[in-house]
Amino acid sequence: MIRSITLITLLACAALPFPVVSAPLTPAPEHSFSAVLVAKFITQLHYKKNKLDDAQSKAILSEYIDALDPNRNIFTKRDVETFNLYNSTLDDAIRDGNLTPAFSIYRKYNQRRIERADFALQRLTQPFDFTIDEHYQFDRSESAWPEDKKALNEIWRKRVKNDILTLSLSEKSDEEIQKRLSKRYKRIKTRTRQVKAEDVYEAFINAYLISIEPHTTYFSPRTSENFNINMRLSLEGIGAVLQTVGDYTVVKKTIPGGPAEMSGQFQSEDRISSVGQGIDGKMEDVVGWRIGDVVALIRGPKNTVVRLQLLPKGSEDSPGKIVTITRDKIKLEEQHAKKSIIEVPSGERTSRIGVITIPTFYMDFEGARRGDKDYVSTTRDTRKLLKELQAEKIDGLVINLADNGGGSLPEAISLTGLFIKSGPVVQVRDSKNKLDINEDTDNGIAYSGPVTVLVNRYSASASEIFAGAMQDYGRAIIVGETTYGKGTVQQVLDLNRHAPRNSATLGQLKLTMAQFFRVNGDSTQNRGVIPDIKFPSAESSSELGESALDNALPWARIKAANYKPYGLIRDDLSTIQARHLARTETDMGFQYLQALAQMRKKALAKTSVTLFKTVRKAEREKQRNESLTRLNKFRISIGLSAKKMSDLENDNEVASAEDEKFLDEVKNIRVKEAAAILADLITQPDISVKVTQSNTQDSGQKN
Repeated sequence: MIRSITLITLLACAALPFPVVSAPLTPAPEHSFSAVLVAKFITQLHYKKNKLDDAQSKAILSEYIDALDPNRNIFTKRDVETFNLYNSTLDDAIRDGNLTPAFSIYRKYNQRRIERADFALQRLTQPFDFTIDEHYQFDRSESAWPEDKKALNEIWRKRVKNDILTLSLSEKSDEEIQKRLSKRYKRIKTRTRQVKAEDVYEAFINAYLISIEPHTTYFSPRTSENFNINMRLSLEGIGAVLQTVGDYTVVKKTIPGGPAEMSGQFQSEDRISSVGQGIDGKMEDVVGWRIGDVVALIRGPKNTVVRLQLLPKGSEDSPGKIVTITRDKIKLEEQHAKKSIIEVPSGERTSRIGVITIPTFYMDFEGARRGDKDYVSTTRDTRKLLKELQAEKIDGLVINLADNGGGSLPEAISLTGLFIKSGPVVQVRDSKNKLDINEDTDNGIAYSGPVTVLVNRYSASASEIFAGAMQDYGRAIIVGETTYGKGTVQQVLDLNRHAPRNSATLGQLKLTMAQFFRVNGDSTQNRGVIPDIKFPSAESSSELGESALDNALPWARIKAANYKPYGLIRDDLSTIQARHLARTETDMGFQYLQALAQMRKKALAKTSVTLFKTVRKAEREKQRNESLTRLNKFRISIGLSAKKMSDLENDNEVASAEDEKFLDEVKNIRVKEAAAILADLITQPDISVKVTQSNTQDSGQKN
């Protein structure tokens, strides 16, 4: 399960100053007032109807300790037992605005952090024997708390040894290793002393909120400023959402139209270990940095270059790779729907399959409010593309929602309306159990032909609403991976509006207020939308998505809405499924995706690495050779030249035409298979007849 208090930052923000020394770690009056407000809103408005009682107090304490020390290598067992005196009192403390317990725990955390840094610095000067067969457990999140200081020292001895070995295998000199690690461990002390009362309060109050469910979050005034800038998407940077997880800054997702997304080099959960400026600037080690300071290094003016060293999640033994990015404004046009046509041979005929890729559900609300004739929206743009594709005589349509994290709810509803005559699209139940049914009221249909909807584990929220409605109406076959499973609605409350004198120091509260339900009565929450045909490369739901988050709201079911399904039957797809499996078993693209999925699964299951240098080196070489073989096998299959070993770790050159073709091919592996499935559907007589009948009944065009 995933447990972390995080600060989300879109790398396109103005720099924020960080003082060298903070004020004493004691709560300010505004923190006490804010805590009282937060508790009031949570108990009165949150969808979960959570009670702030002794049971919740215990959960808050557990989340707070784990948020501060997720890897269980800072606190001792006795420290944690001492904190247990607050097991049944944090609920009363929050209600009363008493933050003394929270700050007391944090001060102990700071003390232990400095002790650990001092030990690491002292141990760094002593020799290590890398011929001993011992292991370093880098993931201790499920381990017992260390018994005492002696046990902590042993954990950190191995950590220092692992840090040295990792850099040594990356061909760093002894002098450089000593210098870099000394700086890293000293930085722990510096960052610890820079912590402000605002940081402590934000960490504690978010432990309270995450103990309820993962999408309710408090933003301090500084974080609120970043959050508000993020929502405007009008800035420059690399376009990535980052979080702090342990000592690392982690890439949670890339923004459609941003340089990071367009590079194709980033994966969710990649860890940033170093940052360099320009093509050949020195790489700055950022392990253990505050996220704000990492962001300050990464962002910068348009057309300047930044280099990031990325380590895949779970691959503690990987040297990672250096990715070169040219900073730019997020290109909003890249978020717009786009069309293409794939020709799929099938016996004596060739099916022309139209593809509309929708990266996000967008709408120019200001343009619509002004009455602009050409304001952009997902539905308006898709309608235009549908007309163009039908003029080009397509036989069927793929709606590609892979990696679409959601967006505008009204757009998800109106987009569904392009494919059905009219009717309910999504049901929304609020914290008072009031049910609101959102409907498409336009009787026209913009496209009445056969449709498949492609989704993956990163398709979320509005994407799940559209895919679920298309599945419930029998209007489309859903293919790909089970979707993310985010079926809740959040609203941002400005706490400053409730301050006595219009204070600007209270921050904001993002609060879960409602839950989505499909028209068949199923929630999209937690389970997501399950495809009719699941691809063999599907990611595990236990590793990604809502179900992997701590305290996620459970799946639920309510009464189905009054709707009439169409004639496309999904309960007998055995022939289509068999053809799909036969193709993917021999398809080089799917073999490549499956190999990557297996590699990630294996890496995630690993919790320790050997500290025996020759064995570690052999394991690393084996991993690199396997990666290179896997990569080149697919590259050669699509007519590209093979990569060299050095290319796996460095990407300092401008991407070649071959590299761009490779990235395009990878992106289109699943899209091509979705088109092939649809072609099979069209050419299978017993199903295609029903589609035709349905189309005849639903003729007509949206205006």
